[in-house]
Amino acid sequence: MITWHEEVPFDFTHPCVNRIFTEKAVFFDIETTGLSPVNATVYLIGTAARRGDVIVLDQFFAESPGEERAVIRAFSHVLKGYETVITYNGDRFDIPFLKAKYEKDGPEGLFSGLASLDIRKEAARVKGLLHLADLKQKSIETFLDVGRDDLFSGGELIPVYEDYLKNAGRKELHCLKLHNYEDVLHMPALLPVLSFCGMIDGGFSVVSLEGNEYTAFDGGVAKELFFVLKLSEPVCRRISSNRGPFYLTARGETARLRVGLYEGELKYFFPDYKDYFYLPDEDTAVHKSVSAYVDKAHRRKARPAECYTKREGIFLPQYETIQEPAFYERYKDKKSYFELTEDFAESEPLLKRYLVHVLRLLGRSG
Repeated sequence: MITWHEEVPFDFTHPCVNRIFTEKAVFFDIETTGLSPVNATVYLIGTAARRGDVIVLDQFFAESPGEERAVIRAFSHVLKGYETVITYNGDRFDIPFLKAKYEKDGPEGLFSGLASLDIRKEAARVKGLLHLADLKQKSIETFLDVGRDDLFSGGELIPVYEDYLKNAGRKELHCLKLHNYEDVLHMPALLPVLSFCGMIDGGFSVVSLEGNEYTAFDGGVAKELFFVLKLSEPVCRRISSNRGPFYLTARGETARLRVGLYEGELKYFFPDYKDYFYLPDEDTAVHKSVSAYVDKAHRRKARPAECYTKREGIFLPQYETIQEPAFYERYKDKKSYFELTEDFAESEPLLKRYLVHVLRLLGRSG
């Protein structure tokens, strides 16, 4: 088994990095000859830990498949003393793969008692905000302007390792080491992306809320709300994102969200349509308890799509039932609305609940 050790200065000034990457957390990444722990082997594990303002990197390389167990054992010793493991896609691949290998050859509990943070899983929640084509680690690195010399993917290195096993070539060894080295070295630099996760999880306060009127494309007057938010942690890059009636910009410690309002008439659909009659002349539904006062010629049993009452007002859009009652333009629309009231506009908890809904929606949008 070959081992490599290196210590590299690192910039821990971003609050997100400093908060997450403590001396009780360790990053790791594995390289394997395939996706299944049954048929594939681990040939390289890299780790990155913090000591003050320095990243301590250790790599363990199997010069032959028979050294896989030694590599995993060396890694298990590194884990001692840490509270959290941080990976990129580790919850889906690295951790289950190593658990299967470790528990086959030794006692259970390679990761017992350790919390896990998967950067890929968290980044997936804000993919829409970052406008990423995919969630590969190199795509996040490109978004953050993190450069690397390695040009290979993990899959592309499998034949390189096979060539190394045949001739122990220095060129192959360099490629294998470099890919894993840059993966673990750059993972801490990806942590500022999680500042966007903090934002969509409610890490903000509402600074101001203002209404505005503007001329729409059809020439009519439309209404919108402007929210200004102060973020608990500054976001690492300026971003903008929009979906339907929502438009968001964020930079530093400030986010601005514009919400297009609906002014006019909407429908509230009663849930128990079998208890209602529809009145075609009035285009509304009434409960059967009062339908006896309506001439039978002017009523019929309500169907789900016509079991409604109408409300005129100014409404905010929502894609889940965040506020009730929920009003719709049409039956079974995905988007609903709730009425803009003073109680809503003056309630910090209600505002925050709605804003988290919108921000998470924008995070999921492609």
